[in-house]
Amino acid sequence: MFERAELGNRAILVHMDINDESRREDLSEFTELVASAGAEILDVVTSSRYTPDPKYFIGRGKADEIKGLIKHYDADLVLFNHALSPSQERNLEALMQCRVLDRTGLILDIFAQRARSFEGKLQVELAQLKHLSTRLVRGWTHLERQKGGIGLRGPGETQLETDRRLLGQRIKQINKRLEKVRKQREQGRQSRRKAEIPTVSLVGYTNAGKSTLFNVLTDSDVYAQDQLFATLDPTLRKISIGNDVNLILADTVGFIRHLPHDLVEAFRSTLQETSEAHLLLHVVDAADENRDAQIGEVESVLEQIQADKIKRIQIMNKIDINGIEPRVDYDSDGTSRRIWLSAESGEGLDLLREELASYFQQEMVVGEIELLPAQARVRALLFELGAVRHESIDEKGHFLLDISISKRDLHQLAQREQLSLDTLLPIAAA
Repeated sequence: MFERAELGNRAILVHMDINDESRREDLSEFTELVASAGAEILDVVTSSRYTPDPKYFIGRGKADEIKGLIKHYDADLVLFNHALSPSQERNLEALMQCRVLDRTGLILDIFAQRARSFEGKLQVELAQLKHLSTRLVRGWTHLERQKGGIGLRGPGETQLETDRRLLGQRIKQINKRLEKVRKQREQGRQSRRKAEIPTVSLVGYTNAGKSTLFNVLTDSDVYAQDQLFATLDPTLRKISIGNDVNLILADTVGFIRHLPHDLVEAFRSTLQETSEAHLLLHVVDAADENRDAQIGEVESVLEQIQADKIKRIQIMNKIDINGIEPRVDYDSDGTSRRIWLSAESGEGLDLLREELASYFQQEMVVGEIELLPAQARVRALLFELGAVRHESIDEKGHFLLDISISKRDLHQLAQREQLSLDTLLPIAAA
């Protein structure tokens, strides 16, 4: 096995057109990913196959061609715009005598560069270790066979087995640390519930302009650049939107086509800010010709993290590029479905603020409800949610609770306790 170089970012890119739509990747997006990783692009090799080659993914002839380019350019690595199996990656490295990285490995590297918080670094390391665990055989194939016979018996544990065991131990350690962070996040969410402050989460395809919009709405200076995955660690800020409506706005990591499953799993605690938000603002790059496909990818990830049932409004950003006028598109029932604006120029931001204020004024249930003594558990849960503003008990021993709670939380409570929603509605509204 060859000695892999420690440094070097001179790369040859490999992209293959595959007939299978589920495995097809975008070349322009791949070059942006490579640029975000800080690699120098020497050449781009393209090919077309009906199905990938099981041994080299691209076929032996094309692999030999890339081997020649590596020598010609003195390249440090080969980057594939596809997910490679561990055996394909190993076979390619053995043939080309060069470091080979697939799309998943590239995204993991970018995440490792961008992670700033303690939690973010742990999440990235966890995803990297899970990815590495399937590739440990690289470099240790000569140790895989246990030797036998007198004088030839090997150690009780091969190097490969040792590495796997140590890897498993590190994964357990990281999971324990992340569990502590998750509990801290949950405490923060509980505090926000008690303070009756709803959360609005920005979601969208990477580089759609979420951080720019976040900065404008919160008057913050979150890192925002025209590059993929500029923002990795979540940021939360409290904002006021007209008529004394207070919100918590959350900026989260951007999504991308075929986002590695290990990353979704590792960032589950971060993405929980999205799955437990009261409203999602789905930021879309309105000027991108692939915006429909990008919307589909975001919807797919939202489904993975069980956030697909949350109410969301599409924010069609960057209208200044195409000269589109700011406006609001409404559903048949009069609720806002899409808002056209530019976070960069400020056009349409007033429309967004107005719609947010209107939405949360309509989404809150405020008033007095009556509960029987047998419903003491429901009473306790309402207190836990921070929904009770005042309580009294009438002559019959019934609980009279003055509540302020979002419709979503009220619906979830009714479903969980198997109650009719009318039971929990204020007397005037029931």
